[in-house]
Amino acid sequence: MVSAWMLVGLGNPGPDYEWTRHNVGFMTADEFARRGRVSFSAPRGMRADVAETVISTLGLGTIPGDKLFIVKPRTYMNESGQAVGRLAAYHGVAPGHIVVVHDELDLDFGRLRLKNGGGDNGHNGLKSIRAHLRTGDFHRVRIGIGRPVGHQTGAAYVLGRFPLAAREDLAVVIARAADAAETLISQGLTTAQNKFNG
Repeated sequence: MVSAWMLVGLGNPGPDYEWTRHNVGFMTADEFARRGRVSFSAPRGMRADVAETVISTLGLGTIPGDKLFIVKPRTYMNESGQAVGRLAAYHGVAPGHIVVVHDELDLDFGRLRLKNGGGDNGHNGLKSIRAHLRTGDFHRVRIGIGRPVGHQTGAAYVLGRFPLAAREDLAVVIARAADAAETLISQGLTTAQNKFNG
């Protein structure tokens, strides 16, 4: 039986938001598409950029027909659920087969934490997805970006760009986040948590 999965990278669209901390989910989705050798397109009415591949292309699983949809919502962060809800309904992807990759203020830069379910912890992208799926029972890959120092607000910090000096380390973090999501899909949450949670 064919069983579809969806990898959702959260971020804000457009060049103004490239390299911002809030866009680590987009960066991970781009890495997934690179590994799957597929390009993004914008299906009509879906409000997202979507790349479609099969799980076996990434070396995951053994059923060639298992589809994997790599998704970057074209809405802004706080409306991400519109795209995720529509795509999940259209392609018949269950919440338990959705992996959302997002930034996490409560983790130091570079740390990962995988989980299933739970609240949104003030993250507007997760809040929107929970509302549109009518459940929080989807997987999350949380990428630590650390907290701002001094008087900078959280909102200003997440919309700030990674400094140039940090981008080499960032590439390693994004690759590891993609590895974590691959492991979750192919071997299950517990195995992925044991290997990548830190």
